[in-house]
Amino acid sequence: MKRLLTTTAAILIGTSAISQETPFLALPPESATYSPYTEDEFPDQVYFGDTHLHTALSADAGLALASLTPDDAFRFAKGEKVISSLGVPARLKRPLDWLVVTDHAENLGLPVALETNDPIMLKNDWGRDMVDVYAPKTQDSTRAAYVKWFEPVATPGAPDPMAGTGLAESYWGMATSAAELHNQPGLFTAMIGFEWTSAPGGNNLHRNVIFRDGKDKADQIVPLSSFDTVDPEDLWDWMQAYEDSTGGKLLAIPHNGNLSNGLMFDDVTLSGEPLTADYAERRQRWEPIYEVTQMKGDGETHPMLSPGDAFAEYEKWDTGSFGPERKTPEMLPREYARETFKRGMAYEAQLGVNPFKFGIIGSTDSHTGLSTAQENNYFGKVSAFEPSNDPIRFAEPIVGMLTPEDPSDDIVSSQASASGMAAVWATENTREGIWDALKRREVYATTGSRIRVRVFAGYDFEESDLPRSDFAAHGYLNGVPMGGELVSGNGRAPRLLIRALRDPDGANLDRVQVVKGWLNADGTTSEQVFDVACGGRVLLGSHCDGEVGNTVDTENATWTNDIGQAILSAYWEDPDFDPVLSAFYYVRVIEIPTPRWTTYDSVIFGVDIPEGTPLDIQERAYTSPIWYTPS
Repeated sequence: MKRLLTTTAAILIGTSAISQETPFLALPPESATYSPYTEDEFPDQVYFGDTHLHTALSADAGLALASLTPDDAFRFAKGEKVISSLGVPARLKRPLDWLVVTDHAENLGLPVALETNDPIMLKNDWGRDMVDVYAPKTQDSTRAAYVKWFEPVATPGAPDPMAGTGLAESYWGMATSAAELHNQPGLFTAMIGFEWTSAPGGNNLHRNVIFRDGKDKADQIVPLSSFDTVDPEDLWDWMQAYEDSTGGKLLAIPHNGNLSNGLMFDDVTLSGEPLTADYAERRQRWEPIYEVTQMKGDGETHPMLSPGDAFAEYEKWDTGSFGPERKTPEMLPREYARETFKRGMAYEAQLGVNPFKFGIIGSTDSHTGLSTAQENNYFGKVSAFEPSNDPIRFAEPIVGMLTPEDPSDDIVSSQASASGMAAVWATENTREGIWDALKRREVYATTGSRIRVRVFAGYDFEESDLPRSDFAAHGYLNGVPMGGELVSGNGRAPRLLIRALRDPDGANLDRVQVVKGWLNADGTTSEQVFDVACGGRVLLGSHCDGEVGNTVDTENATWTNDIGQAILSAYWEDPDFDPVLSAFYYVRVIEIPTPRWTTYDSVIFGVDIPEGTPLDIQERAYTSPIWYTPS
């Protein structure tokens, strides 16, 4: 018999009070649960953040005029208005969901120590010399200080000039305290991290180290620096030691293979040894994610590696690295993500383990303390290039500035874009939720906009599954998400379900693509890009019928959403599937063209854009791959 609850309600009508019994809903049986969501454990939210931001604690930020601290960086990411290092008011259009401040471990806190006359700087000869160099505090002297700092950092095996002074311990505590202060589980996640800035021969082997933990565990160590070692395998040993001693958890995120001159995804270890199964297992464990796009160039693919890909030219930095060695075509396959995914399958066939089975994210690598990934809110690579009518904003060399005698390999500031962002599908906006999503690779990269994209792969999906109201629940139950691995389907071809939604404040979508790579029977690799959904055009086979167009008005730095579509979805089955061949699939979503930051600056400040600088940009998102391995 159903239970009925009653209450006495006094209903006032004019001056009269009428008493009546008001029935409530009958309660369900004890075994029933009304809410359908109480038992859901799959990730149901996407959270946008940045795993790579520098403040004045980083020498190459603070000595390039940055004055904002980790506290400022977190306040800005949470949506507060701050004043930039050069006095410009700055605010995000929408707050981030999470942020990792990753100041360089090398000479951590040096600029702040110089600015505040910290007594730590007087504890050795190098520190006293730096105080003398920095004392004039002019722009020229800060650049001189920067070069003076960089030389010992860039030399493999160089000693730490401030070792034993307490500099690193003091300012690491400042960094972890700021993260602890601003961490608000469920609302905003402030994660602890640092950058290990390995640069053997000037070639980029940098990693950002991300903690799952709070200050209590992070403060038990001092960040490893390139003064200690430039070998990634030593970094992995250090990470293992941290986990063993504290019970905490770490992961590392490499970035900018495009500036590594072939070292980032090399065919040998840094010491020159061939790759082994043990190396592959360790690399996959400690480095599950790669930062594929940021302001220092896009690292998805390259026109020389993917000549059939019409979108492979996007934001390329490929003239060299931070050292004197010039780029050669032979280096490219060991620098770009798509080619590395392909080579990883070949290594798996040889070693039994894939060393390059990583997910992908984007981040800013901003050195201003401001995580600004939008083209209309770009505060430069470093604070010296903050918004102004000074031509230095466009023309200052970024890569190549340490070899001024050879300007032909310079990358100038106008060649940087405002990219990028890291998107994670997580169960909650907490340190644990964000870190776990990174670890399991259920993440994707955007070049700055907040495109929302989801993909599942399985063998039993149907096109009728696309509009399901329980799309995510059905996807997890019957397939795997981005970053996942497909087991053999008894010869059946993988089927993908894809949904993409534009940034609510951004541009419509041009198209959705599936990028497939596979390992041929003879050991060679191949790739193909399939258009699977088209904004405002017809899909003819595997290609959109015509281009989306361009509404950018460069005279006014405006654009309209008269072209493309706000939402695109696709059901796709691999038309050329061979069950005996390893393969991977990832989704690329491309927006319609919008103005680039150089165009915004030209209109706002009335300055001329350097000849050859692109006036617009097609922002995009890349999901982590889904891998298929034959049984």
